[in-house]
Amino acid sequence: MQVKVLAFGVLKDLLGTATAEIELLAGSSVGDLLRILEQSTSNLRMQTSVWQSLAVAVNREYSSAATELRDGDEVALLPPVSGGDNDGVGGRDAH
Repeated sequence: MQVKVLAFGVLKDLLGTATAEIELLAGSSVGDLLRILEQSTSNLRMQTSVWQSLAVAVNREYSSAATELRDGDEVALLPPVSGGDNDGVGGRDAH
């Protein structure tokens, strides 16, 4: 079966593409897909923590590693987001 992978943020850079068609065995799960992608980027010294902290959506619904994939599914990989501003919008104080 084939699934379409959409990569966002740093994952797009690490995978070298924003979209990819990935061939999987029937009955594969989100976890299986992530292991395949992690192995294919192992030469990039990508931290395991990035793969473990991803949010994954299958057909626009958040999913777990146990979610079984079907032919034609769209899988979005959303990396963790960090940063922010504790001073309010635009970092301006309200003084």
